[in-house]
Amino acid sequence: MKVAIIGAGAAGCFAAANIPYLDGVEVAVYEKTGKGLQKVKASGGGRCNVTHECFDIPELLTRYPRGKQLLRKSLYRFGPQQTIDWFEQRGVKLKTEPDGRIFPVSDDSQTIIDCIWQQMMQHKVKVYYHKGVASINTQSTETGNPRFIITFTDTSVISADRVLITAGGFPKPEQYKWIEAQGHTIQTPVPSLFTFNIPKHPITELMGVSVPDVTIKIAGTKIVQHGPLLITHWGMSGPAVLKTSAIGARELAERNYEFQVIVNWLNDLTDVDVRGIITQLRKEQGKQLVQNKNPFNLPRRLWEYQLIQCGIKEDVRWGELPASAQNKLLEHLLRDIYSVKGKTTFKEEFVTCGGVNLSEIDPQTLQSRVVPGLFFAGEILDADGITGGYNFQHAWSSAWIAAQNISL
Repeated sequence: MKVAIIGAGAAGCFAAANIPYLDGVEVAVYEKTGKGLQKVKASGGGRCNVTHECFDIPELLTRYPRGKQLLRKSLYRFGPQQTIDWFEQRGVKLKTEPDGRIFPVSDDSQTIIDCIWQQMMQHKVKVYYHKGVASINTQSTETGNPRFIITFTDTSVISADRVLITAGGFPKPEQYKWIEAQGHTIQTPVPSLFTFNIPKHPITELMGVSVPDVTIKIAGTKIVQHGPLLITHWGMSGPAVLKTSAIGARELAERNYEFQVIVNWLNDLTDVDVRGIITQLRKEQGKQLVQNKNPFNLPRRLWEYQLIQCGIKEDVRWGELPASAQNKLLEHLLRDIYSVKGKTTFKEEFVTCGGVNLSEIDPQTLQSRVVPGLFFAGEILDADGITGGYNFQHAWSSAWIAAQNISL
């Protein structure tokens, strides 16, 4: 039996490493670029955020804006604990960081790549580069399962008894045409995990300032997320922004990436909380300069910026702060409004919302309900998670399940 895997990313290589090593089963991976596992290499700043320590599957499912019906099956069978066990059984030690993200102890994504690659080589998997797919055709056989004829963009042709498509997410609908030709429908792709552009806004002068815990809301929607926020030279980034972009991927695309974001720089503090803190401060430390006494532990540059925005001068003391200025400061701290116009995505971190319609996939096997012998795993499916190791977990889970079933 010949198994062809289309795409040498996380899902494709992990599947190749996990297909049972049986006599008569030949596995080959075909990659359109000149390198494999590129996202694994680049992820987590080159450290590879392997998974997340969220072991409660119902809670874990909440980290995926799309694909829960499939993930509900796959994550129970191969979830974060199974992922940890798989790597550690092969000599890769992992560590959990305070925010729950799990990395190799080496802090080097190459450790993960080498582990997967070594397992592939032990199984005598062959890897071919510069093999973009032009078309897949089928031939009927006596067994009832079709035989696949794959034509590549370099005009070479191969045949296979089983095909696993792990080509990742494509940003343009036309890039899915060779999959649609198999009878599959595609949920229109739009970007997920992107940052917010706030052109020519003075806050961008604070680039590099990070606030550990904020709440951001998209005006006019129910989209609310919490977490760290990073101010950049083009706008806003960080986990809170990336999570928001994942949750709102389709809605923000429909708005052509023009919307208002409301930032609570104090995370979950309310008007009552802030007024209470300020009242106590005015009573007990009223002689302190507002600029020097920041009761909310905001980064100094951000605190000074907010005071300037509120017209509070450097020589104003807390005991002398006018009520109007206090109210304005409160609004800026709890409901700071920014107009977003555009997004920024990074090629190595790009995640697609959209892909192969999950109703056409058997969640128990990851086999196509449309074409017997055709399997899918990873980001090519219409399933994606927020930032934090969840997209890799989906890749490992779906790839493992496809691998266990593809040679049956």
